[in-house]
Amino acid sequence: MTSGAILSGGRARRLGGQDKRGLLVGGRTILERQLDALRPCVGRIFLVGGVRAAPEKWPSETALHEVADRVAERGPLGGLDAALAAAGDDAVLLLACDLPYVTTALLSHLIRACDGVDAAVPRTERGYHPLCALYAQSCATAVRHRLEHSSLRMRDLLGDLRVRTVEFEELTRYGAPERLLANINTYADLDALGSLSH
Repeated sequence: MTSGAILSGGRARRLGGQDKRGLLVGGRTILERQLDALRPCVGRIFLVGGVRAAPEKWPSETALHEVADRVAERGPLGGLDAALAAAGDDAVLLLACDLPYVTTALLSHLIRACDGVDAAVPRTERGYHPLCALYAQSCATAVRHRLEHSSLRMRDLLGDLRVRTVEFEELTRYGAPERLLANINTYADLDALGSLSH
């Protein structure tokens, strides 16, 4: 089985502290878009991270489980640690909260690609995308080790794991990779999403 985990921590300083989950893209919040993509391929969905104000209204038909970081102020690696612990025996499909265009087809492929390895991670010309990836429970020891040594870069973690890399050409089966993996760090990024909407 697989659980979904949306990382909802982070301060979003370049967006004035605004909760990225509630940003509107094409008239819908990023959270709503991600839930629609996750629901068909996971059994549970966790919102993981620091205590933040939630968007005013979560879709009522979705059972969302809030999970706090087990180790505070450790960024996405701390979020992955909390998600793996909450998921029990499930693998974890990890998503940053600022990816509006992920699709069920892409996420389902990541789940299939993780068979027999620790993680399935997309890679484009920008490098690995560890915040749109599938992590098996076998990752937990390496995650804890890096947390204990304050080695927090997600891309460094991949060096400790057996990784199935989902390359650019493979990603194109599911859409334009630059759209599928587009993320928002600034208002300029949000404005630029209009050019990726088709």
